[in-house]
Amino acid sequence: MGGAGAAALLALGACSPAGSPDRASSGGKVSGTVTVFAAASLRESFTTLGERFEKDHPGTEVTFSFGGSDSLAASITGGAPADVFAAAGTKTMEIVADHGDVAGTPVTFARNQLEIATLPGNPDRISSLKDLTRPGLKVVLCDTSVPCGAAARTALDAGGLKLTPVSYEQDVKSALTKVELREADAAVVYKTDVRAAGDKVDGVAFPESAKAVNDCPIARLKNAPNPEAAKAFIALVRSAEGQKVLTGAGFRRP
Repeated sequence: MGGAGAAALLALGACSPAGSPDRASSGGKVSGTVTVFAAASLRESFTTLGERFEKDHPGTEVTFSFGGSDSLAASITGGAPADVFAAAGTKTMEIVADHGDVAGTPVTFARNQLEIATLPGNPDRISSLKDLTRPGLKVVLCDTSVPCGAAARTALDAGGLKLTPVSYEQDVKSALTKVELREADAAVVYKTDVRAAGDKVDGVAFPESAKAVNDCPIARLKNAPNPEAAKAFIALVRSAEGQKVLTGAGFRRP
């Protein structure tokens, strides 16, 4: 399908009712391994949900591959076996859908907003996105090919700001790690990543982030080796229990 068609699918999925086919299992017994490709920003919350899934379905195993959404999409379209894809943005889901690798309708299960991660105590007194343009400040961004980088570019454009980072990272966790290791003074990451880092970084909100909120879609893959488990995992993510875990991690409800 074309990009417009994929976008329409995502829009439809975001509004699909609780009784949609992938919301609930078809009733088959859930067993075996379910392989989930998920954006790096989902690591903590999905790991928790994976543990709950295994507890709810004794004998099952959830295997995760976390990384940049673009890299994961390339792996899927290249034939890597997986059951579920959860992306940090709609454009990377469109790539997989356009390639014909999505079964059913992708659904938006959460939204994520950017925040500035600074060194603990914010020694550089960063209080705005504009502050990141100060000379001598070492700032890291995600590459624009991944959702966190594209969102950062949108936010910078909304503020009429130009910023040359010391590096572009391939996923949001790599950008955050640069600050945690004090290899950078600040990074533009997601609010959820700042929260997950605890006292390793401080977070600074900025108004331009409202212009760059990412929808996070999830889908069962067409050639899923374990489609029943894929449906059940997606159902857990979208359930009240799953939403509680996600909002607790700092995600916004869809």
